Amino acid sequence: MLALAASATLALAGCAVPGRQAGTAGDAGASFWSGRLSLRIDSEPAQTFAALFELRGGPEQGELVLTSPIGSTLAQLHWSPGEAWLKNGNESRRYPSVAALAEAATGAAIPIEALFGWLAGRQQAVPGWRADLGNIPGGRLQARRESPLPVADLRLVFERP
Repeated sequence: MLALAASATLALAGCAVPGRQAGTAGDAGASFWSGRLSLRIDSEPAQTFAALFELRGGPEQGELVLTSPIGSTLAQLHWSPGEAWLKNGNESRRYPSVAALAEAATGAAIPIEALFGWLAGRQQAVPGWRADLGNIPGGRLQARRESPLPVADLRLVFERP
């Protein structure tokens, strides 16, 4: 599982330089976000996942690349209407939805669709999740899933333009 492989990146993740830039006019509203991502799942035993991230596109079509602080690609998640797939090294797997894809990659059902709204500072309701958007101007996002259990805590650090 990626969570175990990526847990070693926790100590090194602090040295990354995150960034964000808006998409160009030809992107039809697509965005590019980068920075550090950490996820803690309060299971037994607790799982911790940390990586650098690059998020491109939008809720309908996009890509999330997770890398270690030294530049090794941990996983590439791609989605478009009707398909979602995960590339992990030489292995590629298809999933029925972007939600199933995110859960396979990180160990928790991360609401990728809502993540784009949250990063833009828009509150988007997701059952079981509560996003704290108060630190978006400072380049920080925290979202917490309280149901279903186990509790999951997602944190992103990025740079505002």
